[in-house]
Amino acid sequence: MAAKSPSFTNLQPASVASSRSKKANGSFDTRHEYLLRHHLWRLGLRYRKNVRNLPGKPDVAFPSARVVVFCDGDFWHGRNWSCLREKLEGGTNADYWKAKIAMNRQHDQRVNEKLRQAGWKVVRLWEGDILKDPVRFAAKIYRVIESRLHRYGHGA
Repeated sequence: MAAKSPSFTNLQPASVASSRSKKANGSFDTRHEYLLRHHLWRLGLRYRKNVRNLPGKPDVAFPSARVVVFCDGDFWHGRNWSCLREKLEGGTNADYWKAKIAMNRQHDQRVNEKLRQAGWKVVRLWEGDILKDPVRFAAKIYRVIESRLHRYGHGA
């Protein structure tokens, strides 16, 4: 049975200023995605980006290794959810934002499951981690891909 998405019917929409600010973040080709892709390229990895025909439209995909990478924004995907939820409680339109981010988190889990069932390895990275050390996370992805390629007999 599919999970039911939360309803925003009785919640006020985000303020105009807040919506404008959040939308300015963009949904693809963000700074952290760019940094990660730059370092993946330098490691010799070639990839597809923003793959629309896969669940969740992964930010980066390596089809031969069946590995997908999501570069999740700390706010939108609810990093440190218990702390973030608490912070949102004290802000404007708390119910709207808590429901919105909770829905995003549930969606991420459904996407992960669909991809795993289809044989993909899912790697989710946080924006803040990538910004702090993109080289480290590019190397992590390199190791995952290398392991998958060897497992399936493709070589490195």
